[in-house]
Amino acid sequence: MAPFALPPPLALAMPVAELPVATTGLWEGKLDGWRGSALTGPDSRIWSRRGTDLTTAFSDIASALSQLPEAVLDGEIIALDADANLVFSKLQTRGRGPRRGEDFIVQYAVFDLLAVGDTDWRGRRYLERRAEVERLLADAPAPIRPVPATADRAEALSWVGGLGGGIEGLVVKPDLPYREGRRSAWQKWRRTHTVEAVIVGVTQAAAAQQAFVLAQPIRGRLRTVGVTLPIPTELRGEVAPLLRPAGPLAELPGTVGGLPGAPPIAYLPIEPTVVIEIEADQAAPTEFSRYRHRPRAIRLRADLTPADL
Repeated sequence: MAPFALPPPLALAMPVAELPVATTGLWEGKLDGWRGSALTGPDSRIWSRRGTDLTTAFSDIASALSQLPEAVLDGEIIALDADANLVFSKLQTRGRGPRRGEDFIVQYAVFDLLAVGDTDWRGRRYLERRAEVERLLADAPAPIRPVPATADRAEALSWVGGLGGGIEGLVVKPDLPYREGRRSAWQKWRRTHTVEAVIVGVTQAAAAQQAFVLAQPIRGRLRTVGVTLPIPTELRGEVAPLLRPAGPLAELPGTVGGLPGAPPIAYLPIEPTVVIEIEADQAAPTEFSRYRHRPRAIRLRADLTPADL
């Protein structure tokens, strides 16, 4: 039996714009997937970062976890296509579990250990926990594997962009105990600046020129931070069914759209429930709490809510 309540609160990494030059621990590949904790052994379960039970959706992973000794793990649920490229969007097709004829496989990539049997490992240092992860997974079934880690910064950098771009960056972990939330001292770095934002509006324009109005939490409140470039067609089709109008047409100053001196931007307000990932030229809005240039909408983040940002 686990020595603490499940699912456990997880450690969170702080985004950084510059990759640190050294660490007392290791460099890990940052995989493009869904964060999840897991209980191994006969009563195996798997949960999302926010504690949603994903055991049915990923019953193939749960089955593999059941073959391991009882432990509590922290890791990333990933999907790979036939060419071994990470395909994030495939995870969102797993609401009711595996489907016959799927053109991808799922794996659970483990990067930390919180407990073994009834022993709490969170107070032990990272390098000791990492060594135990590798020992536990030495003969693990195929869907379970450790996240790549190294003490060599140059080697870690060589991984970035691998797996079809699915290794999107690095996580730097000092040799410290496991601490929940931002107290972890973990840092995550991406080669390109991608962040999450909440959709709070859709501009009034021809379909090919429509854009999302974005908000992010600033000083405890969701604040409008910019307007995207035109929405990619595929993303528009994926997001449209999830959007709910929140009022009549409204206007934003042109400067909020990253266009100083531009006329106001008409938009339809949307209930702030849908999170997307964007690519911007800065990690966070700076000038007047907005992005200086319009960010690019990349993809839906159905695994996140505004409270996660």
